Amino acid sequence: MNGDSPLKDKMVLVVDDEPDILESVEEELDMCILHKAGDFETALQYLLSYTYDIVILDIMGVNGFELLQQSVSRGFPTVMLTAHALTPEALKKSIKLGAVSFLPKEQMIDLRSHLEDVVLGTKKQAWQKLFDKLGGYFNKRFGPDWKERDRFFREFEEELRKEA
Repeated sequence: MNGDSPLKDKMVLVVDDEPDILESVEEELDMCILHKAGDFETALQYLLSYTYDIVILDIMGVNGFELLQQSVSRGFPTVMLTAHALTPEALKKSIKLGAVSFLPKEQMIDLRSHLEDVVLGTKKQAWQKLFDKLGGYFNKRFGPDWKERDRFFREFEEELRKEA
């Protein structure tokens, strides 16, 4: 891998109950110092015992939203990575609870560049880049008017545009 990545030597915690996802993330982020957890209890112990540059959380199977609250309260930039909870409601809850981004597992091929955006930018810049890159994907999954149907997303996008 390219040693010039801004992710080089970053401390990363990845939490997922699927071992193949943990392995895939490990391969993709081979330039990082990676801790892996397959369940809520292990993840919580890691969150309370270490300092992370990035935390990557699944939602289903590991109580990801509870872990998100713990991670954010410790000041760790946290990215939600999900397949089964890929809904506008889960996206909204992730934003409200303080996640810096939300990546569908189907888009894991872009995990490295996505996390580089998170490390290099502000929280708002990371969300803006995510919506720029995956807007079409979300429109396909959630319906073309998903943001218009929910005032929260309209206001969130307006706020992102103001600061761009």
